Amino acid sequence: MKLTSKGLATKTRILEHAAELIYAHGVHGTNNELLRQAAGVSGSQLGHYFPDKQSLVLAVIDWQAQHVIDFHTDGRFGGLDSIESLRGWARFYIGYERAYLEGCTLGSLASEIVKTDLDVHDRLASGFDRWEEVFRAGLDRMRERGALRPDADPVRLTHLLMAAFQGGLLLAQIARDATPLRDALTAAIDHVETFTR
Repeated sequence: MKLTSKGLATKTRILEHAAELIYAHGVHGTNNELLRQAAGVSGSQLGHYFPDKQSLVLAVIDWQAQHVIDFHTDGRFGGLDSIESLRGWARFYIGYERAYLEGCTLGSLASEIVKTDLDVHDRLASGFDRWEEVFRAGLDRMRERGALRPDADPVRLTHLLMAAFQGGLLLAQIARDATPLRDALTAAIDHVETFTR
């Protein structure tokens, strides 16, 4: 369905508010009335773009995943294809207070959605896979130009970086202190660095 600029703005506004409500109240605690009021839309508008909860949740997953990917690929982290750019990525999150107060937007969404009986697991896995591809591609470029040894496995190293990020953020949220995130990311990137030459 091709949307007008006004329609696209309305749909985006609904998605933004839906993501916030799901984060705050969970999937089951987010209903049409709450979303209508938050987004300032009518019931018919909401039903036009998202006829049921599953279509809304699928769209929120896609929107949130794209938001995270766009953030990681806009150049601020230099392509995530060097140890220094990985350390710059880590420094950003370690120093960004809201990151450890709020956690990862996509990770928080995932932890909420996997508890539901909605058929959205594949879409969620796809969103994370697209995010991981940003790191895999950077590590592949490092290996191709000889900055990483041939025995470095970009897939395994990506899993390590993502696990350190997600786990470190969760522990930092619990502690209300960035130290667990700093320790996890530093250790993960230090491990990646052992494959440099």
